[in-house]
Amino acid sequence: MYEPLYKRVKPLDIDEVVGQTHLLGSSGPLRAIVERGKVPSLLFYGPPGVGKSLVAELISKRIDANFVKLSAVSAGIPEVKKVVQEAQRLKKWGRDTVLFLDEIHRFNKAQQDFLLPYVEDGTIILMGASTENPIFALNSALLSRVMVFEFKPLSEDELIEVLKRALLKINITQTLAEEAIRYIARRAGGDARKALGMLELVLDSVSEPEIDREKVERVLGGFVSLGYDVQQKYDVVSAFIKSVRGSDPDAALYWLSVMLEAGEDPLYITRRLMILAAEDVGLSDPVALLVAVAAHEAVSHVGMPEGELILAFATVYLATTTKSNSCYEAIKRARSWVKEHPNVKVPAHLADSHSWEKRHLSDKYLYPHDFPGGFVKQRYMPFDVRFFYPKDVGRERRVKERLNELWGERYAEKKDA
Repeated sequence: MYEPLYKRVKPLDIDEVVGQTHLLGSSGPLRAIVERGKVPSLLFYGPPGVGKSLVAELISKRIDANFVKLSAVSAGIPEVKKVVQEAQRLKKWGRDTVLFLDEIHRFNKAQQDFLLPYVEDGTIILMGASTENPIFALNSALLSRVMVFEFKPLSEDELIEVLKRALLKINITQTLAEEAIRYIARRAGGDARKALGMLELVLDSVSEPEIDREKVERVLGGFVSLGYDVQQKYDVVSAFIKSVRGSDPDAALYWLSVMLEAGEDPLYITRRLMILAAEDVGLSDPVALLVAVAAHEAVSHVGMPEGELILAFATVYLATTTKSNSCYEAIKRARSWVKEHPNVKVPAHLADSHSWEKRHLSDKYLYPHDFPGGFVKQRYMPFDVRFFYPKDVGRERRVKERLNELWGERYAEKKDA
């Protein structure tokens, strides 16, 4: 029975894992958890082929737990119920159960909520893997019950080590030149599974005893492996966002194409565009956020490859429109102020109308709609502090003019240095 090379040569112990030294090194947090032997529920996120499921399996092996692997793409509550029932039986005999959920971000809210009591009472140790940032992928209740660790793409040198270890484990008569191995590592773009897949293809395709780089290039010429070869995934995403923010549509389209060719989830891209529309375009062009949200909805309905047209439209629109981060800066100032001034007291005239203090107040709340233009000056904050500084750009210029008209000098003044 055929078994892929990456399965045949996978490490048998956590100490054999290559990469993720920030987590598994001598001072890494996951290493500390493994050495302690008491494992909480964990969530691993990062790009494919970097060892998320492997590490979960090896941790389970180290603590002698029953390891059950399910895919959130195909599994649902009935499958999880069976795992829970078996876990409850094993718990009586003192054995833990690790439920590993691959692509955990595919679980909907109801499915995630079903897991909560069994994670909380220790019936199961949940280990999830996701290519999505869990802040966007999971609900807050489940997030609060797991420890989250980010897995990073393997470096070129780490992939070379993976390939050399694989060659030592399999029985072959061929030898690969150092440059041939390095070429495979470079083409894999941080993905160990992809690197081993390319190695297997080369070994199956070349019969000569000596395999040099030229032979490898010939075999892999049609192998679609563009990923984040030079730039790691998050570096490419960063370059994309910065190009849109910098109003360079050509650069933005280039980085968008790199992500699409690499097989990036298009909805991950649209989520980043929604954030950018609020953070970097803001009130200078409020339509930008509507475009980004519409792109997210449209791509989710249309799918790929046609969705690339929608992504291109949203990218070019956001790259070419006016930019303002005034809302982003305003909420940062407001949050910082509240942290430094935690004693909150709502002015009496703004408090709930049913309160005793409000009913007996001489300084009554002024209902804006009772006044010409729907506006009347009154105090809405207990402090004299300002957070929002509108800019003279796009539609935001009109916002600034409106605030100046309503509040006078308060919004005419410049931002404090």
